[in-house]
Formats: sequence, structure tokens, C-alpha cells
Amino acid sequence: MVPANLLDQVLSQLARYPRGASLEDLLRPLSAVVSRRSLQRRLAEWVRLGKIQAEGVLKGRRYLLLVPPFRYPPAGERAAYSVREPLQEGYVPVSTVGEEVRLLLQPRMYDPDRIEFRREFLEGYRPNVTMYLPEHTRERLLAGGRVANPERPPGTFVRQVFDKLLIDLSWSSSRLEGSTYSFFETKRLIETGEAAPGKTPTETQMVFNHKVAIEFLVDSADRIGVNRNTILTLHSMLADKLLPDARAVGALRQAPVSIGGSGYRPTAIPQVIDECFQMILDKGAAIEDPFEQSFFLMVHLPYLQPFLDVNKRTSRLAANIPLIRRNLAPLSFIDVPERAYFDGTLAVYELNRVELLRDVYLWAYETSGKRYITAYDRIPAPNPMGLKYRKVLAEVINEVVVKGFAPEDAHVRTLAATRVEAADLDAFVELTLRELRGLHEFNIIRYRLPPLVFKEWESLYGTPD
Repeated sequence: MVPANLLDQVLSQLARYPRGASLEDLLRPLSAVVSRRSLQRRLAEWVRLGKIQAEGVLKGRRYLLLVPPFRYPPAGERAAYSVREPLQEGYVPVSTVGEEVRLLLQPRMYDPDRIEFRREFLEGYRPNVTMYLPEHTRERLLAGGRVANPERPPGTFVRQVFDKLLIDLSWSSSRLEGSTYSFFETKRLIETGEAAPGKTPTETQMVFNHKVAIEFLVDSADRIGVNRNTILTLHSMLADKLLPDARAVGALRQAPVSIGGSGYRPTAIPQVIDECFQMILDKGAAIEDPFEQSFFLMVHLPYLQPFLDVNKRTSRLAANIPLIRRNLAPLSFIDVPERAYFDGTLAVYELNRVELLRDVYLWAYETSGKRYITAYDRIPAPNPMGLKYRKVLAEVINEVVVKGFAPEDAHVRTLAATRVEAADLDAFVELTLRELRGLHEFNIIRYRLPPLVFKEWESLYGTPD
């Protein structure tokens, strides 16, 4: 007699075969409870009912778990999903299904050398139909990252917490890649340009590259999107001077890559890389929910590995694009445990399972949201003139300092005359002079001022009256 839980047993076996299992693979551990012919009939029925999927024909036929979504916590599990404690110190709270995925990773129950890129993992995703983040999770994320007046121009919120985000994200994202820079060493490097003693040039360059890329996202908040130009630009900034071949910076890869600590082998076919990269952009751009869009990029950019290196870094910053554009709290990955992040990403690589990485994302965003919402609430309402002429203000302040002009009304008025409406000129000049009075070595970064240039200007004019 066929056991009632045969489907559950088969699904458990399929989880061990990311590339698919043959009939013989499935029959071997189940031969005591089901005959070959019965199992074959049941498999055909489950494929027809959409419970599993199959590829190939005859002896080459293989059975696979459905591409995502897999199984999300049902309503009865949501309380545990919200409050469950970390499994161990240095991890994050995980859902029931996230724990199931984590256990599949250790110990390995399959041959890691068999894990190859599965295009159908991406192809099976249908924007606004497939949802990696369940509705209750998206509601919870929105509650933790929403601020008043979200209808303001894109990037309004993130600019108010820019100084904090720049250091947080540069440090935490670099740390997830093995950087040994401390938070305060990162802060000093970003604010003064001074590298920490005992660090390698690669570590220093990595932190600096994050700084440049984050500035790009914030400065271009009204122009960035899930498109080829934005993602390639992000990669070019993050990978600058870190790849052996300069031609690979900001370009899709033309060579194979391997994943450290995993048997997963991304596709090495340039045409497939290009096609799937464009598919990620097209599907990602079509996603309406900002959190689903953010998480989708965190899943699929690293899985494809479109670049020779610096893929996860690119995905972490790309995950902020929809958040910045919708004036939501940014995601800095501050204090994200390396082990949990690695496990979540590994589950995507080897199992095409997103649930554990989703748990990491939820925890990371709620941690970031609290940090930036609190910081934002303490900031006075922005000056309307500063919002209207944000870029012009930065340009004029930069020119005053770099060109060595005195911080006086006449100089500022001359520089601003052709860039500011006549009716706003007096107020703009007053605001610019006030900003010049407030310059110091720890905030000049927002105006792209080299520390040595600022010190020379400061020595000439001191603190303006």
C-alpha cells in the first residue's frame, strides 16, 4: 500500500537534487514503501497537478522541486515567524521554513559538484504574481521603513540620513566581503581619506569604492532605476581597481567563475549571461512592490554572477534602489551576521531556495529601519530652498572652496546668478553662506571637497562670520 505521506517523502528527496532527480534516484530510498510502477504513476500525476516539475523524456527525464515560490509560512506560523529567537549567537531569527532550508545545507546531502545554473529559476518568476515576500512580510517591512510624506521627490529621505548611511553601508557591506576595517576606521577613511594602519590596499579600495557608489545612488536618486545603465555603473564604481582586468569593470563577464565555499557553478556562456541579465532587469523593473523588487535583486544578481567579481556587493547596493526612490528607510546591512548572510545566499545558489535569505533580509531591514527612522525624526524639516536647489547648492559650495573664493555675498551671487531663479537668488545666497559657515572636516564629504583643499581654504578664511 502506498503511504499517505509519499508526496512529502518525494519532496524531501527532491530537495537533495538541485539539478533534478531521476526515477531511479527517487526509488532507491523509497523502494520499501512503493513500487517502481506506482511511483512512476504518482510522479506523472504530481507533474500534471503542478506539485512538482519534470524535464526531459524517457531515461533522461528528471524531476525537480517547483521553482519559487516554494512554501511560505502559513497563517498559523506567523507569530513564531515574527518572534522566534536566533538559533545561536551571531545568527538571525528564522522562520520554520527558513530553518528547514538551513538544515538542508548542513551536512550536504548531495554531491556539491553537480550544482549548475538553472535558468528556469529566473524564468519561473512572474512579476507581481510570484512573490518571494509574503503579504504580511511586506506589510511589516513597510511599517518599519515608512516615513511621513513619502510623496516627496525621490531620495528626499535618504539625503537626510546620508552621512550615517554612507559610513554604515560602506563598513557593513565591506565587512561581509572579508574587510577587517572597523566601523571607526571606516568612518575616518571616508571623512578624512586616511587609510587605517595595517590594512591592505584592497581593503582600503573596497571601502572607498562603496563610498563612491553610495554617493552615486543618493545624488542620482531621481534618475536611477532597475536598468542596465544603473547596475553597470554601480558595478564599475564598486569594482574600480579591484579586478585584474580593467575591461571587466562595469562589463558582463566573458569567462567562467567559481563560488568559494560552494559547488555551485554559474553559467559560463556569455550569451546566456547577457540574456539572463536583461531578464533580471526586465522582471525586476516590472515589480511594483519596492521590497519585493529589492529582495528580487538580492536573490538573482548573485545567482547569475553576471560580473567577474563584486556581484554580491552590487546586489546589496542595487537592493537600495527601490527603497531610495520610494523614500523608504535604506538597507545598510548593519550588524548582519556573516554566517546567516552566507547561509542564505548559499541556499539560493545550491537549492534555489529563498526563504533563509528572506529571513536575513527581514531582520536586516528592520534593524536598518529603526536606525534611520530614529535619525530622521531628530532632523529638522529640510529648508525648501535647499531641496529645490540641492545640486546647485552643492556645486556652488564646491566651487567657492576649490577655487579659493572668499565666502562672501558677491562671490556666491556671481556663481549662482545663472543657475537660480531671480526671485530665489537672495534666499539662495543666504542659505549658501550659512552652509559655508557650517563646513568642517567631517561634513565636507557631502560637497565632494578633498580634505587638503578644504584645509587650505579654511586657513585662508577661517570660519566665516
